[in-house]
Amino acid sequence: MNQKPKPPRRGKKRRFAEDPHAEREAQKYQSPIASREFIMALLEDSGRLMTREEVAAAFNLESEEDLEALRRRLRAMERDGQLLRNRRGGYGLVDRMDMVRGRVIGHPDGFGFLVPEEGGEDLFLAPRQMRQVMNGDRVVARVTGIDQRGRREGAIIEVLERKTQRVVGRIYFEAGISFVVPDHKRLTQDIRIPPESVGGARHGQFVTAAIVEQPNKRSGPVGRVVEVIGDHMAPGMEIDVAMRAHELPHTWPEAVEEEIEGLADKVSAAAKRNRVDLRDMQLVTIDGADSRDFDDAVYCKRTPRGWKLIVAIADVSHYVKQGSALDTEAHLRGNSVYFPERVIPMLPEILSNGLCSINPEVDRLCMACEMTIDEQGKVTRSRFMEALMRSHARLTYDQVAMALVERDKTARAELAPLLDSLEELYSLYKTLRKLRNRRGAIDFETTETRIVFGADRKIERIVPVQRNDAHKIIEECMIAANVCAARFLGRHKLPTLYRVHEGPQADRLVDLRAFLGELGLSLGGGDKPSASDYARLLKKVQTRPDAHLIQTVMLRSLSQARYSPDNIGHFGLSHEHYLHFTSPIRRYPDLLVHRAIRHQLRNDARKKSGKQTRLAAFPYSHADMTTLGEQCSVAERRADDATRDAVDWLKCEYMLDKVGEDYQGIVSSVTSFGIFVELKDIYVEGLVHITALHNDYYHFDPAGHRLRGERTGKVYRLGDEVQVKVVRVNLDDRKIDFGLPDAPQSAVPGKSSEGKRSERKSANKKRRRRKRR
Repeated sequence: MNQKPKPPRRGKKRRFAEDPHAEREAQKYQSPIASREFIMALLEDSGRLMTREEVAAAFNLESEEDLEALRRRLRAMERDGQLLRNRRGGYGLVDRMDMVRGRVIGHPDGFGFLVPEEGGEDLFLAPRQMRQVMNGDRVVARVTGIDQRGRREGAIIEVLERKTQRVVGRIYFEAGISFVVPDHKRLTQDIRIPPESVGGARHGQFVTAAIVEQPNKRSGPVGRVVEVIGDHMAPGMEIDVAMRAHELPHTWPEAVEEEIEGLADKVSAAAKRNRVDLRDMQLVTIDGADSRDFDDAVYCKRTPRGWKLIVAIADVSHYVKQGSALDTEAHLRGNSVYFPERVIPMLPEILSNGLCSINPEVDRLCMACEMTIDEQGKVTRSRFMEALMRSHARLTYDQVAMALVERDKTARAELAPLLDSLEELYSLYKTLRKLRNRRGAIDFETTETRIVFGADRKIERIVPVQRNDAHKIIEECMIAANVCAARFLGRHKLPTLYRVHEGPQADRLVDLRAFLGELGLSLGGGDKPSASDYARLLKKVQTRPDAHLIQTVMLRSLSQARYSPDNIGHFGLSHEHYLHFTSPIRRYPDLLVHRAIRHQLRNDARKKSGKQTRLAAFPYSHADMTTLGEQCSVAERRADDATRDAVDWLKCEYMLDKVGEDYQGIVSSVTSFGIFVELKDIYVEGLVHITALHNDYYHFDPAGHRLRGERTGKVYRLGDEVQVKVVRVNLDDRKIDFGLPDAPQSAVPGKSSEGKRSERKSANKKRRRRKRR
């Protein structure tokens, strides 16, 4: 247990032995000095700022070695935001100086916010403050007052950490000056590139620039071109840019290459020993026709009291050992990233498409979950095992659906040897589905799309991905295995990462109830509705013409799922215990789960052997998992942002030759500055700016998700059908502007207000550059 240091009496000499963390410091350092906690207690007790010399005197430090150690410790505490040093060399506690530590979040319009590390209200940072920092920088700021909108406003005192070291963008040469305009929308400062540092780049090309001088109060950032990515409209450029802009690791370090050199393309005889042999069992993989990795297989058979289901998952943890170069890189990547027709894998190809891909008719190592399930769909018994398997077939969702759902004779004949097992799998799915409905899991019907490319990687069309019962069969099997894994690790009290999903936040719930009230609807559950309350309302409105609107608003009231070592359940699935076990080939949290299960299985085997062998200690703590959970959640969001950027680029490119054309669409979002509309059958979204809604002044109603005309009473609401005209496509900003077909020409903006603002800012920058010259 951490012991809080007792405040020493003012003026008293502090002895190292009085430090409650002295033992910890002595273990870590050959010549230990006062711990951070003891130094902070000294400053707290003094009630004033102290110089390094005064701190040294208080701790009776005199040798050069001790003084240097103190200098380094104070500097590290300053860097970590625990202390602040003034111009006279005095150190003080940040928490006692009304200072706020946090990360800077930039806004495309030039201002920003400081998100406090300790939680609480964000600080608004005006554009003049943002000139000295970049998005993601860690800083200390002080509260300077309240702005006109009632927000706390801050001034940056010190930059603790620089987040941005490289920037991806387009390079421009104007009036003898070269500069890179960042592609990242939250980086609003151009990067000046000296003539000798352009690296052979040509005007308009995408480049990567290393920051050689960070911005400060007087001047902006300076960079050096370290990579020329390519021309603006080159095929595949959207992915190359997204990878670099979002800092996705996409090359294998030399240490990883060396580590995988020793891997063969077949499972060794030694690796097969001491495993449960499942090779005669009719395990099969069922995936999409264009799937790129196969990490799960299933088998089902009927029993007198229900079913036996086996979910076998590629045993990635056998090959990726903790602390190895492979592990370090997988941890850094966090997950595989799936772009249209291209993937950045978490693991090298020899594993992701070889040894850890469950290809048909080859031996593979697996971690298997065997479940005994009764007639009501309840798992009555489960066990995990390190096993050896052989997939009996690589099936597709459409193939299985044709055989089981459509009862197509040809499809059934092709799958004849496997049909008994597949039929039982389908029967089990129907039972699990009924249990899911009784449990109250939420089923939101969303549309996923797939981009179909033609020659030269040009988009031919954007099509919806149709989900059939075969998709749902595998989904229910994976959920069942995930729940069993969560219960197993929870029962053995092993630190792990749960996939948690919290219920709606209070403010979102108020807005949702206000919206539903206008429609004569209500959500049960009071202040803490359950998933079943959501599910009942969804079922009640499914036949209404505005069902899609209601579902969208309900979905937006919920928080995003994340990884955490604290099991608070999964609201959407209505499960008390849930984690990710089924995809260690592409998700690092699943790999951690596999390591925990293997650890317990092997310790159990040691106990059963009767030998006096020492049980292995699990190498991860709860604190480790907290850090890993945050990192994996960030990596997941990073991958989502990168793929969204690439897809938005492709959709803009697809619409470039469609300016002036009219389309039917659905209002997909309503904001104070306009309505976003998704085009029917094309699945492309654009903005109808509020200035394009002519002949009236429109006012935003956030609770009702609508804009209402002041004079005409005309309403644009979420889910409404509207006809729009494509008026502008901005590939650089990934933005499409729509107008109304019957709008007078002057009312349809040639550029969005954001675009105009951006151009004004660019013009102002150019004028400032010319003045400096």
